[in-house]
Amino acid sequence: MAKPANISVTERDLFRRSVGTVDRIKHDQVMFDMPKPPPVPAQSQAEDRAVIREMATLTFSDEDVEIGDELLFKRPGIQQQVMRKLRRGQFAIERVLDLHGMTVKPAKAALIQFLEECQRANCRCVRIIHGKGHGSKNGQPVLKNNLNQWLQTRHEVLAFSSARPADGGTGAVYVLIKRHK
Repeated sequence: MAKPANISVTERDLFRRSVGTVDRIKHDQVMFDMPKPPPVPAQSQAEDRAVIREMATLTFSDEDVEIGDELLFKRPGIQQQVMRKLRRGQFAIERVLDLHGMTVKPAKAALIQFLEECQRANCRCVRIIHGKGHGSKNGQPVLKNNLNQWLQTRHEVLAFSSARPADGGTGAVYVLIKRHK
């Protein structure tokens, strides 16, 4: 119990008149533990929200690419001559990322990190190996389709094209990266 404060008789009388009569509470039980709230699956909820956000930003196409289809994309302003050089593999490949055999989530994380590092290092052209999708369910190239969408949404990417057969063919892409400012 706390020590009573040193107050004057006048102050004590004033307090008693202000408060009025008080009933003393008699309580012989003390609850030390409050019932714990039910667990909230915060991580699962965060992952669900992240998936929904990601799905909202992707552009879905009725025409997914097939195993042998070539990927080709360029931002407005990229000259056709630059695209021709990219498709022919005439840019020096400065770095390579191999996503082959990865699942979607780790592949996307690796891609984002790779692109950011390449841009910081002022790499101009890189190669990303995604595989052809022969081992995928229903024979659809999962990573290839996702990579096609992901690269188009990344600000670092100026253009990309399927690689020459010697560099992986339709199982890899050359990516032209914007210079770091």
